[in-house]
Amino acid sequence: MADTALFNLAGRVAVVTGGAKGIGAGIVEVLAEAGATVVVADSDRDSANARVDALTDAGRHAVAISIDLANEESIIAASATIAEDVGAPWLLVNNAALQDRELLLEASASHWDTIHAVNARGAFLMTREIAKQMVTAGRGGRIVNIASNALRGGLIKGLAAYSTSKGAMLELSHVSAFELAEHQITVNTILPGAVITPGAINAKGPLTDGPATRPTPFGFQEPREIGAAVIFFASDSARAITNQALAIDGGFSVS
Repeated sequence: MADTALFNLAGRVAVVTGGAKGIGAGIVEVLAEAGATVVVADSDRDSANARVDALTDAGRHAVAISIDLANEESIIAASATIAEDVGAPWLLVNNAALQDRELLLEASASHWDTIHAVNARGAFLMTREIAKQMVTAGRGGRIVNIASNALRGGLIKGLAAYSTSKGAMLELSHVSAFELAEHQITVNTILPGAVITPGAINAKGPLTDGPATRPTPFGFQEPREIGAAVIFFASDSARAITNQALAIDGGFSVS
């Protein structure tokens, strides 16, 4: 019972971008089980609704909202709707990302721009809008950015746009942690390793080849394992932790 209390998010609103499938779905499930009212913010409205239906059928609290992270107006409108309909968030998880790959020598500017528009610019805009709500509410808050273990050497070919967008997210965590500390808002980053998700399986690009494909001591990671790290950073137990990066990589660094 004591352990459960440490990670109790009852009465708190948690926004998860890309929460309908993959890593996002695992994060949503863990947060909902901890008592949070979870906002599944996703461009795939049907999948978001299905995720919410499954959670509510299980007695959890969740709502779906359609959002286009490549569109600033959509982000502003969705964030305002969240505040009006659900309440000011305690937690924002910038999880949504595009993973398509192009080899560096064949890469296009349009591919670069598309990846960065969602992965980096979208995370920045979500942070700006949701952090405003946290500051207005005056209760502090948590922001968790889902980057990638590619930043620590977990590379495959074709990740020029993806990895640099995740590097931008890591630096966004740095500056956000600095500027938001005075408002009692912490900002941390999670670096997932090899998580088998629909997005990873269906990503376009060259065949996967590189260090990220090597076996690790603990194998592939599960979406809920990323969720476990998120709930730690979101909890009262992590009140004094900010500007940190945590790799959930199956032991990649010692493999």
